[in-house]
Amino acid sequence: MKKYTNINDIANLKSLIKEAINLKRNPFQNTELGKNKTLVMVFFNASLRTRLSTEKAARNLGMEVSILNVNDAWNLEFEDGAVMNLTTSEHIKEAAQVISQYANIIAVRAFPGLKDKAKDEAEIILNSFLKYATVPVVNMESATAHPLQALADAITIEEFKTTKKPKVVLSWAPHPKALPQAVANSFVKVMQHMEVDFSITHPEGYELNPEIVKDTPINYNQKEALENADFVYVKNWSSYNKYGQILSEDSNWMITKEKLGQAKFMHCLPIRRNVIAEDAVLDSENSIVIPQANNRTFSAQIILKKILENK
Repeated sequence: MKKYTNINDIANLKSLIKEAINLKRNPFQNTELGKNKTLVMVFFNASLRTRLSTEKAARNLGMEVSILNVNDAWNLEFEDGAVMNLTTSEHIKEAAQVISQYANIIAVRAFPGLKDKAKDEAEIILNSFLKYATVPVVNMESATAHPLQALADAITIEEFKTTKKPKVVLSWAPHPKALPQAVANSFVKVMQHMEVDFSITHPEGYELNPEIVKDTPINYNQKEALENADFVYVKNWSSYNKYGQILSEDSNWMITKEKLGQAKFMHCLPIRRNVIAEDAVLDSENSIVIPQANNRTFSAQIILKKILENK
């Protein structure tokens, strides 16, 4: 593996999941692989699970880790030909090459602005690192994708499934803030590569990018969609067509224990209790959000391992 910025960078998902689960049984079996190598994690946005899990994953492989909170230090310039006489003090052309001299792998986290769809979909920050860095790049969540989270989700479903082809439903839920589509996008993509009965439910107007959804079934009736589900993955996202807008805050879309039934409840966290899902869901035995979060370490670790093996 030369980089990991999208689910499509995985050559064989089934094999990778199996290897990640094996790695989980003995996380320190490859400490020599990362010895004398460094992961530089570049954050344009804050993080809890991604930061801690990716750092732990790297250290499990014997790597050193450096963390750079870019926006706390200075603003980078990404535009070609920019006259840098305002707030930016360093261009990505130099920054990415310099960081590459200090790193064997660079991991980047940069959220969308949710104002300009074309700009967000251009993935300027992530693609600039891909263009100018001289070492492999890992996506720790970008404007349109969160492939580390999606791989952790896939590992979790594989571990908890009780049937060969479980029914998995991605359900929109209300949220007071406009949130990106990144997590939902990557979850849709990874489910399309798994042996699952997968569908999406959301209010009308919350359709995701049709190029990502493709022929995945969509049901605007949440109650109907959740019937007999084995896994219910819940996530808010803002409108894609009316880009970045909140079209509905309908509390009826909150997940309740009654709606969930016997399904396993999944969420990427952080989660707003009694807005996205009620306490009775999160505190029930059906909630697997904590082991799901734990799998963030092993999704990152298997990716770093594959990249190190390729170097």
